[in-house]
Amino acid sequence: MQMSDGQAAPAPSYAYKASLIGAAHRFELTDDGLAWHVAGRSGLWRYDEISAVRLSFRPVSMQQHRFRADVSRAGGGRIAILSTSWQTAALMAAQDNGYRNFIVELHRRMQGAGSRAVLSAGLGRTTYAAALALLAVLAVAMTGLLIRALMTGEYSGVLFIIGFAALFTWQVGGFIRHNQPRSYGFDRLPEALLP
Repeated sequence: MQMSDGQAAPAPSYAYKASLIGAAHRFELTDDGLAWHVAGRSGLWRYDEISAVRLSFRPVSMQQHRFRADVSRAGGGRIAILSTSWQTAALMAAQDNGYRNFIVELHRRMQGAGSRAVLSAGLGRTTYAAALALLAVLAVAMTGLLIRALMTGEYSGVLFIIGFAALFTWQVGGFIRHNQPRSYGFDRLPEALLP
């Protein structure tokens, strides 16, 4: 890219703080590849060396709207790119537009370099199956408690169980829905896993 005054435009970059203590994790999309600086280490991965990208939805208590991209390199190495950054001890800020633009541009450049990376979204299939099995067990247990509360006339218990089940479904249901395992292509990034 060229700017109007003849100078080259700066390479797209993104940074976030993974924890309150420590330096920011910095990433830059150069003509040569993905340059990264994480925890005192740095490197440059050519776009055709990137072997896999996994996009996922990873909420935490301080930020319910958080996304993650795990980028792996052929021959070893993996870096995580998060959509949120620690600001203070009580504030984790979303960086939705910056994260989205960076991830979209990374995919565009990988495609332009002829990358054969495995592009996957959500949790791994085994982890997802285990989560669904755990949810099924919890649903059976909650149903049993609800029936018992109805049979014994504990209507305050019935209301508590219904309220708890609704809150749990709202919280965990979004996580499960967003993180359904699937593959995607360079031209069809999963919108549900981008802010």
